[in-house]
Amino acid sequence: MVHIHHKGEAAVPQQYLFDYVSDFRNATEWLFGITKLELKSEIEYGLGTVYEGGMKLGPKTLGAVFNMDRFEPPNVFHFDYVSGFEVRSLWEFRAIGDEVSELELNLEYVLPGGMAGRALGKIIEPFVAIAVRHSDNTLRKKIEAKYAASKTA
Repeated sequence: MVHIHHKGEAAVPQQYLFDYVSDFRNATEWLFGITKLELKSEIEYGLGTVYEGGMKLGPKTLGAVFNMDRFEPPNVFHFDYVSGFEVRSLWEFRAIGDEVSELELNLEYVLPGGMAGRALGKIIEPFVAIAVRHSDNTLRKKIEAKYAASKTA
């Protein structure tokens, strides 16, 4: 199992950040490498939401079906693996100030065993780290711009 940990900040209130990020229909606006993201459940938001996604990481495109199995606004949500590429993610939100929030991401994925899995890991791990940093930067810019626009509307 590979574990990636990342923390980022945005100049928006915690609830605003949580609402935007936890609605994964928005993920195509900021999540780097997304090639496919389709809602697969009747539930559109929150606990029980199921998505099918594809992500290009370097030379590989990895597909997965995942569901939101923990949803505690405005503090935390978690996606668990259903099928495909085995990936799990825990997203935790904290207020640093009235209009500054922290997002902490813990991402875990499992690669196939043996030499093929180790080789795949060596290929995609640098791309995953780059994708997380790029996604953090894009998310920060998008969410701060949306929040600023909402205050003037």
